[in-house]
Amino acid sequence: MSDTIEPLLVDLVAWIAKEPRDYFETMDAWRTSCPRLPVWEEANARGLVTPTRATDGRAMVCVFGQGQAFLKSRT
Repeated sequence: MSDTIEPLLVDLVAWIAKEPRDYFETMDAWRTSCPRLPVWEEANARGLVTPTRATDGRAMVCVFGQGQAFLKSRT
């Protein structure tokens, strides 16, 4: 699975790193029902993305320390 999911993890983390994303937008774009390709779940498990709240109360997803280091090591 690692060979398949690593490029997708890079894509997901890079997409979120461009700007904080709304949680629901992220789920629409990245959640999968395929048990063999759990990109969102793997990114969360590795701590590459961080769910947070915006000042207006919206659920957001951001990239901080581990996610930034992950991107840096892959580019």
